[in-house]
Amino acid sequence: MSIFDLYDDKPLAGDKVHRQIRDDVLDYEHFKDDAQGAEIFVLPVKNLWFAYLLCAIVLIVLLGQLLKLQISQGVFNQTLAKGNRIRSREIAAPRGLIYDSQGQVLAKNKATFDLEIYPLDLPRDTEERETILTRLAEIAQMTENDISQKVTEKGYLTYDPIVLRENIDRDTALILKAKTVNLPGVIVSKRPIREYLEIEGLGGILGYVGKMSDQDLKENPNYKPFYKIGKDGLELAYEKFLHGIQGGIEIEVDARGRQQRQLSATDPAPGNNLYLSLDANLESQMAETLKNGIEEANSPGGAIIALNPQSGQILGMVSLPTYNNNLFAENTSSKEFQKLIDDQAKPMFNRAISGTYPSGSIIKPVVAAAGLQEEVITAETTINDPGEIVVGNWVYPDWKAHGLVSVRKAIAESCNVFFYAVAGGWDKIRGLGILKFKDYLGKFGFGTKSGVDLPGEAAGLVPDPDWKEQYKKEIWYLGDTYHLGIGQGDFLVTPLQMAVAMSAITNGGELLSPQIVSKITDKDGKVIQDFQKKVISANFIDNENLQIVREGMRLAVTGGSASQLQNLPVAAAAKTGTAQFGNEGKTHGWMAAFAPYNDPEIMVVAIIEAGGEGYLAAGPVVEEVLRYYFSR
Repeated sequence: MSIFDLYDDKPLAGDKVHRQIRDDVLDYEHFKDDAQGAEIFVLPVKNLWFAYLLCAIVLIVLLGQLLKLQISQGVFNQTLAKGNRIRSREIAAPRGLIYDSQGQVLAKNKATFDLEIYPLDLPRDTEERETILTRLAEIAQMTENDISQKVTEKGYLTYDPIVLRENIDRDTALILKAKTVNLPGVIVSKRPIREYLEIEGLGGILGYVGKMSDQDLKENPNYKPFYKIGKDGLELAYEKFLHGIQGGIEIEVDARGRQQRQLSATDPAPGNNLYLSLDANLESQMAETLKNGIEEANSPGGAIIALNPQSGQILGMVSLPTYNNNLFAENTSSKEFQKLIDDQAKPMFNRAISGTYPSGSIIKPVVAAAGLQEEVITAETTINDPGEIVVGNWVYPDWKAHGLVSVRKAIAESCNVFFYAVAGGWDKIRGLGILKFKDYLGKFGFGTKSGVDLPGEAAGLVPDPDWKEQYKKEIWYLGDTYHLGIGQGDFLVTPLQMAVAMSAITNGGELLSPQIVSKITDKDGKVIQDFQKKVISANFIDNENLQIVREGMRLAVTGGSASQLQNLPVAAAAKTGTAQFGNEGKTHGWMAAFAPYNDPEIMVVAIIEAGGEGYLAAGPVVEEVLRYYFSR
């Protein structure tokens, strides 16, 4: 059919044909028909090919996407679709239990309930979602804005649960569960929380469990944001043993996120159990006795430690003031937590391992041991103590003129002049000198952490000429060595360091790392780890020299500064200390004592902050603890 068949009339000649066709068929390409001798137009073939090509490209893209969805990503999309109707939810694992040395439970678990929401299971329709949140707010007795804010912060696509209410009692939980049964994404979950034995002083040892922080998540990449983690004390130090393995369930939900049925369940595995060397009954007695001593001295606080000097095991440790760690198990608010942090009494500060104090005269047995070992003095060395040493314009006083003193009498009566001489030299005693003296203080564990299995231990400070030059921009004087010889100046120790050093004198020269956990077991009682005595160093002081020091400490009880221990049911040896601090003339009161004298099984060190003289402030506390220990 020619172009002319498009029209009813016969062909027009010449310009009429050209004009008629151009007017009626504007989109045609023209050419000259030699047979007819006239110009005509035909359809533009090139434009149709372009449309065909475009359709082909679209078809190829669609086929490619189909192959991708069905073949290369088929398994992924099938899993994703399955996830839309099957949900996995974790079941919290109970933490391991903590026992004392007698098998008494110090930390256990009890059941509580939480009201949770899973944002991913909320309806996608905004209006329907708002209706559910409004209903949930009424049930939970919360404002809808509070709930929306919690969900918005986490995002509506998160599958981690958001806790709306915590620590709900069982009766309330049953009511909430009945009221929320048809609300998609809303769950009343059961979880274990900690319950601690309420003995004053245990808080700083056991610690507590709390919510994950950003730092916790960084340090524990296998944990999830809604887990609970140890924050202090043994709960923190032994987190990896106590935590347990989470269980889980798989449930089927409908398109609106409502639970239909449970498909499978995996029980959680409880954490491992800790058995401590600590005796809860002794701990309770120590706390009560220390509290009385603090009140009697009108002191802001104090600490007491009981060690087995033969093994390094901690039998008891108390720092006061302290806190009740059950407050954290009950979800203490950030405001209450901050109140504890800001408390001027520092209840969350473990003075026993983190408090650093000038030692005062309680360090003198260590000085004597170093002097004997270096042969600066012998058991027979004596000097005449006039009550002070004068060097140029400087006077270094004693608390009285002791007359003729040997090392045993110097320990018993706490003679300052004798130990000035042992440290820095005077009269016939040449002195250790600061470098040798510092070396021996380090051998007894001062200036370094003891390695106790609790977080937050301080290292204390042993000053020397380099330290003074760096931090005070001053040179070291002989007077600095004298002050160090009686535990004054810039010398700082922790009560635990002092207990460890005194134990080395007691046990024949073994510096032991203190340990509070004696063993770890699984839930069936199988021992996973058994902690043995850990010797840091030994034989740095001959036992013959240590025996002389022990005799001096025994003499302090039979006729010296610790005479209040004479009436104990067993023979004891001790050393008191009165340490000056600040510019107001106040003193900390110290005492260290061990018993029985010939076969020591307990070392007790106590400090009463700003309590006055050691024998008056700390002496009665140590006496009462030893009396209780040996009365059983």
